[in-house]
Amino acid sequence: MNHPIPDTDLDEDNDFSPAVQPAETLRLSVPIDLAGLRLDAALAKMLPDYSRSRIAGWIKDGEVLCNGQPASPKTKLIGGEQLAVNIQPSQETQAYTPEAMPLDIVYEDDSVLVLNKPAGLVVHPAAGNWTGTLLNGLLAHAPELSQVPRAGIVHRLDKDTSGLMVVAKTLPAQNHLVQQLQSRSVKRIYRAIADGIVPFDGKIETQIGRDPHNRLKMAVVKFGGKEAITHVKVLERYQAHSYIECSLETGRTHQIRVHMREARHPLAGDPVYGNPRHPCSPEVKAEVKALARQALHAYRLSFVHPKTNETLSFEAPMPDDMYHLLSVLRLESGMDSALSHEQEWAEKFAGEDDDDWNEDDYDVDVVYVKD
Repeated sequence: MNHPIPDTDLDEDNDFSPAVQPAETLRLSVPIDLAGLRLDAALAKMLPDYSRSRIAGWIKDGEVLCNGQPASPKTKLIGGEQLAVNIQPSQETQAYTPEAMPLDIVYEDDSVLVLNKPAGLVVHPAAGNWTGTLLNGLLAHAPELSQVPRAGIVHRLDKDTSGLMVVAKTLPAQNHLVQQLQSRSVKRIYRAIADGIVPFDGKIETQIGRDPHNRLKMAVVKFGGKEAITHVKVLERYQAHSYIECSLETGRTHQIRVHMREARHPLAGDPVYGNPRHPCSPEVKAEVKALARQALHAYRLSFVHPKTNETLSFEAPMPDDMYHLLSVLRLESGMDSALSHEQEWAEKFAGEDDDDWNEDDYDVDVVYVKD
């Protein structure tokens, strides 16, 4: 099944419904200089803020009356007609409706908020998901975000990726964070479970663009894409999977998912870029299927506070579904403690800044590793 590029799946039902906005009725008189035009063409000139196709839809739905009577888009005008147009709110307009929902906010002040997004929550309204998004929840939580473009959202996570996001609460804060993202000073560390045995740490550096064979997906391309750089560390290796940590230098759509697929180690459970036939034990295969999403979590986030210039760092614990899969993988691999290797890793690098990635530590530009 193909999935669209926005962080949404079209078959997702949601529990949120926006308040119905009443239509606005405009009363217009057709000027003489529009005589001879069709009704839809004349209205397109009289209402330049709306597309001709949208106006034609209103006419067909009976939302436009000409001299008190329904008309068709092809109705020819002679000038002087009295029109009544019921302006119907678009899905885009309705999408910016506050909707109360539980949000796991880990930090908030008058400039920014940091939240731990659960898997399954779409970040921004798009086709197929006009309601029930994080944007709707943010508008309900902080109504002042209605004055900030995109309700302060400066970066996204895919619908089925969990973890940390920062949101700007003011326009100056948003501009500051966008500049940090552009300068690559925002540090984002992800934890993921990949298929196969990733043999070594490395840097993946490619161009990412639309898949030429499927425009609903992204892919590594030779020409015409955008630079994408991901650093990969191996935390644990199991019988047929690896627990990895990924640091982003760039923030391209589906970057980690595309890069790990290119490295022939797609993320476990990934419905778009994964390998559902990856060989592993029946127990692990069942757990991956139960995960029902890509095993990817935005674990750590660091940025400079827009007002205080203080560097803030946050970590979000592994969500239960990924932790359960890790426990099964560790048990199958004969690890005595579910956290033994991870604790060993933390002790080994105690005192070091995990966000300080030195490219000289890596042997290759692109990790083209095989199982």
